[in-house]
Amino acid sequence: MHLVAAARPNLPKLAALWHALAAHQASGRPAFCRPVLLHTGQHADHAMFGRHLAELNLPLPQIALGVAGGGGHAGTTARTLLACAETWARRRPGLVVVAGDVDATLAAALAARKLGIPVAHLEAGLRCGDRDMPEEINRRAVDAISDLLWAPDQATADRLLRQGHPARAVRAVGNAMIDTLLDRLPAARARPLPEGLLPRSYGVVTLHRPANVDDPAALAPILAALKRAAGQIPLVWPLHPRTAARLQATGLRVPPGIRLLPPLGYLDFLGLMARARLVATDSGGVQEEASLLDLPCLTLRPSTERPVTVESGSNRLIPPASLPESLTGAVEEILAGAWPPSRPIPLWDGRAGPRMVAHLAQFLSGAEAPAATQKKPRRQRSAA
Repeated sequence: MHLVAAARPNLPKLAALWHALAAHQASGRPAFCRPVLLHTGQHADHAMFGRHLAELNLPLPQIALGVAGGGGHAGTTARTLLACAETWARRRPGLVVVAGDVDATLAAALAARKLGIPVAHLEAGLRCGDRDMPEEINRRAVDAISDLLWAPDQATADRLLRQGHPARAVRAVGNAMIDTLLDRLPAARARPLPEGLLPRSYGVVTLHRPANVDDPAALAPILAALKRAAGQIPLVWPLHPRTAARLQATGLRVPPGIRLLPPLGYLDFLGLMARARLVATDSGGVQEEASLLDLPCLTLRPSTERPVTVESGSNRLIPPASLPESLTGAVEEILAGAWPPSRPIPLWDGRAGPRMVAHLAQFLSGAEAPAATQKKPRRQRSAA
């Protein structure tokens, strides 16, 4: 069974499944598959990928395709699709697991299904409603061709059922990122903060989505709003390589009061966020992690594919069109102690990994197999 990792956010999700499979085997129960980590290459340097492997107790990928990002969405998708197809023609897995919604996720899912290999989508069913957003296109397309759909909550699973996916294919397994967060949080809290930072004395900023950083007309007002927020509380910003490149290309400057940091490893970033007063972000994963940490989250987007985090009370959408007043007003509310506490989200309990393993065991044994796989009885049902 090949677990496809492309970008840094894929790793905490896949780690939950990897370690749950290891625990299943260590318990003495019969092993029903052998997981193999495959890295497409989108994030390849130590800061964005290698360090995360070690901190999540994941092995080096057994298969590395070496497909770097760049060349636009079509280029990355096409090169990754071709590399996956060539690899699986030589070394065919029994099943492919893809996570999230990056371009390589779509490419791997397409390559697998065109070869008749079943696909499991980890983090299935997310929707933000913005059909122009690249990630929204990817997640809808991957869900449409997946044999197993692992949703992070019951409402998301119900949406998939309403869209016509068979009940035997859909599971509300919980949030795999939360499994990893709960497991690694003590180690993260033990990491030292960057020099000069005290717990709950700062806010964290993350920005990387093309809609926010690629166009100077979009990025400039966000920087202006962050400048005003930095007058209310010091801000630290681990700078994503994409955003750093756009700042350099456009000549825009990071405002005073915002301290830039290099890309951080998983534990350092989680430790930074766990002791912050707030986070301003356009990241989907950070929205989820903030909910578990009961950390006020200001999402610099007009919509989110994770509405359950808004419903929990920790997350609030800050549409760029409403800047800067909406951001500074929210920061003022947080500093005044008026932000509501986060309510627990059902199934975000650290058990998503075992639930995925249980569904996999059913599928690979032939029980409750999706109809698409029942048409080909010659297909081998073990995953290697």
